[in-house]
Amino acid sequence: MTDHGLIQDLDWAYEASFNWGSINPEYSTCQTGTQQSPIALTLSNGLSRSHIPRFNYNGQTAGNFYNWGYGPAFTIAHPEGNFTGNPSFSFDNTTLYLRGWHIHAPADHSVANDRAKAELHLVHVDAEGHEAAVLAIRLDPGNANSTFFNQMPQPLIGFNETSTEIPMSIDLDLVLENAQYFNEYWTYEGSLTSPPCHEGIRWYIARQTLFMSVNQMRSILLASRFSARSEQEVWLHNINA
Repeated sequence: MTDHGLIQDLDWAYEASFNWGSINPEYSTCQTGTQQSPIALTLSNGLSRSHIPRFNYNGQTAGNFYNWGYGPAFTIAHPEGNFTGNPSFSFDNTTLYLRGWHIHAPADHSVANDRAKAELHLVHVDAEGHEAAVLAIRLDPGNANSTFFNQMPQPLIGFNETSTEIPMSIDLDLVLENAQYFNEYWTYEGSLTSPPCHEGIRWYIARQTLFMSVNQMRSILLASRFSARSEQEVWLHNINA
């Protein structure tokens, strides 16, 4: 999860994520934080019955499809600084607003030592635009096309075309349907998965994997670069608490 610019402008790399804290003083939390993401999950953690998410995603949503430098992404069109009209979800009497989504490949989170081929992050912010929660859905190949990814332009934009944006509307309810509206999930208190690794992020990881056809999966991987941070040691993450 990140807000950074083009790959060539970065002073860090996913392949060297163990040392981010020593690159720049602003990244010190990457090294010293107590709730760093991602983490490994297992069924022995159980599934959460707390912080239950309630969705208001409104069907078709306008925005821009592009490549964030590491894979496909989508940012919602909204009046400058006003996120409250965006699709939203609520938990614990808090409402957060979808800013957009992007894909990491391979998946950030492993489950029972299995790492999916990719992971989609739905990034939510508060009314002031501060990142506050991420809904994560693991992506793997199956036997049929995903109705959600059927909406994307084909072929997907290559990773070297980060300046290209395609205005379009997509039905975001389809991605929630594929994840069974997060009726089964893990949740924990975590961080951004790229520098500056700010903490205070509520993570939800759907138990349900989003499956797609082999061709769709290959298209996503072709448009992606390695973007999985090394998994972090569990510390004060309060998994499912």
